[in-house]
Amino acid sequence: MNREQVSRISHHEHPIKSPLADDSVRRLLERGLPRGDERVLDLGCGTGEWLLRALAARPDVRAEGVDVSADSLAQAAAAAQDLGVGDRLVLHHLKAEEFVPAEPFDVVLSFGAAHAFGGLLPTLAAARRHLAPGGCVLIGDGFWERPPSQEAVEMLGDFTDLATTVDRVVADGWTPVDGHVSTRQELDEYEWACWGSLAAWALDHPDDPDSAQVLATATARRAEWLHVYRDSFGFLSLVLRRTPGSA
Repeated sequence: MNREQVSRISHHEHPIKSPLADDSVRRLLERGLPRGDERVLDLGCGTGEWLLRALAARPDVRAEGVDVSADSLAQAAAAAQDLGVGDRLVLHHLKAEEFVPAEPFDVVLSFGAAHAFGGLLPTLAAARRHLAPGGCVLIGDGFWERPPSQEAVEMLGDFTDLATTVDRVVADGWTPVDGHVSTRQELDEYEWACWGSLAAWALDHPDDPDSAQVLATATARRAEWLHVYRDSFGFLSLVLRRTPGSA
């Protein structure tokens, strides 16, 4: 079973691929889309869940998503048609650095995709290139809630603590106008949903040739969460605007 199939199964019960509850997602979108007629771009949109929710909640929003996964984009397009918002969604099968829009966007989104850009600040640099004057960025990434083990750093990345993460964003020319630190419940529910869904699939498909591999993956990922990073990893979401006078 390939990585995309594993991801699709593991996120079946938690389609937002970040440790955020539905209420948190809704509040972040409300803060980032105050007018309700914005043009929205998602860099690394995956199956388009953020865009689909924005389009469903605001009938005057128009959105575009960019991703390298054709399978994920096909899922996003099918879901958009089912929701009746397909006429307001454009999807691009491209690397983010290859995307050249016809005009800038009022809102740029990127959640849990910073690894694809090389980190939080490079992701913000990519967002900046597509942002209209006065627009905002909604972004989510990890931080270390407590000092991590070396194993956790090697597994998840070289994050900093919460205060340092925000300080770096501010020094890069951004002003936070809202934010959310995922709660312990949100973090745990996300992990249980991912690895529980994967394990359940394996148990429900005992005759599938991939069943044993999938169950082993679910078991290993659950163990990594519980033993390596549960006590140190946190997740931060920010609503950002450009600081006046910044480059």
